[in-house]
Amino acid sequence: MTVAVETGLWQLDAAASTVALRHKTMWNLVTVKGTFTGVGGQGEVKADGSATGTITLDAASLDTKNKKRDEHLRSADFFDVDNHPEITFAVRSAELRSGDTVEVTGQLTVRGISRPQTVTARLVGKDADALTLDAEFTVDRAEFGLGWNQMGMIRGLTTVTTTLRFVRAGA
Repeated sequence: MTVAVETGLWQLDAAASTVALRHKTMWNLVTVKGTFTGVGGQGEVKADGSATGTITLDAASLDTKNKKRDEHLRSADFFDVDNHPEITFAVRSAELRSGDTVEVTGQLTVRGISRPQTVTARLVGKDADALTLDAEFTVDRAEFGLGWNQMGMIRGLTTVTTTLRFVRAGA
């Protein structure tokens, strides 16, 4: 059996990683886009090729380029960062499938509410000391207590787009 990624401990390279979201608002007329600037994480690739780990976002670091909106997103109407400063994705398994496809299964926790989440990622770069995964998936914000919706302006799913670069721990 050939292991696709080097075994051992891996650390998220925050400077080379991005986690962004977009959501249509104003009755689908405006798309709000934002990026979390505070991203961290680590993982372990085991001898059988499977992987586990955690990705952590600083909920207050979401930047949509609109100060008033960002303050509202940090409030109890949305992320409630005073009580829930982090958003986490605890990876229970990450397995390389055909080609460069990686199936990632875990628990997404937002506002203290955890839900199972499966994401299909692409392994877009790999060598002995670094690997990069790209993924895009949707989240139903209502499942995490993010139900604020004045005048029905916010409907549908939020799209999350990630590029996560990991480097060997100690490399």
